[in-house]
Amino acid sequence: MTNTVHDLSTESGRWLGLDGARVLVAGAGGIGAACVEAYAAVGADVFVVDRDEGRIDALRRDRHGDHGSVRGAGLDLAAPGSGEQAVEAAVEALGGLDVLLHAVGVNDRRPILDFAEEEWSRILRINVDSAFQLAQAAGRRMVAQGHGRIVLLSSVAGLMAHKNHGPYAVSKSAINQLARVMANEWAASGVTVNTIAPGYIETDLTRDHLAKPGVRENLVSLVPAGRLGTPEEVTGPALFLSSVHAGFVTGHVLYADGGRTLV
Repeated sequence: MTNTVHDLSTESGRWLGLDGARVLVAGAGGIGAACVEAYAAVGADVFVVDRDEGRIDALRRDRHGDHGSVRGAGLDLAAPGSGEQAVEAAVEALGGLDVLLHAVGVNDRRPILDFAEEEWSRILRINVDSAFQLAQAAGRRMVAQGHGRIVLLSSVAGLMAHKNHGPYAVSKSAINQLARVMANEWAASGVTVNTIAPGYIETDLTRDHLAKPGVRENLVSLVPAGRLGTPEEVTGPALFLSSVHAGFVTGHVLYADGGRTLV
């Protein structure tokens, strides 16, 4: 058994209840891009938003097979009102909305004493405010229609007190609690809200950091699985939490970390 999204099929999509599902993905790089491919591979119709339109174009060009479609729009999700704009664009393009995946995040690895107020606020604005705006806008529609799946990308940093991760760790902890509150408020309306907390994954966000001398070896030594993860290994949890089989799973933080939070 392999972990690539190319092993998925519309048969899998029917089993998951995602064949023909209308999915909005925020973030077209790293884990977000892998999830776009996974949703489309199981027959979902995907609308992706990212401030880098080149990433969206690459996802459209790199489509494999004739499964679900991928469309999108360039949008800065840290800007006020952008969540509503993104959801409106997705609903117009897809004819509705069944699933939202938020995979937007930045990090700045410095001690807390080194941050200026605006630098701190910028990370929380990108990571937390974008999740709130987008999930609120999607939640309004999902609550009204009586069903929906919302999945927010968190991190093991939201639980563990890593040095030099101050604003990032705070943002991910905030996302976990935001999801729990939304899950509680919307559960009776058929809307689930969960987070996925990846461990050390090789993405654009971590590439430069992992290239520093000794960093990769140190991080691998902290993971019981003995290796770093790949973006594709987060797609399985995303598909499950988006599926018909997760209808009674809400307010949950799913750790995809190779056991990092065990030690």
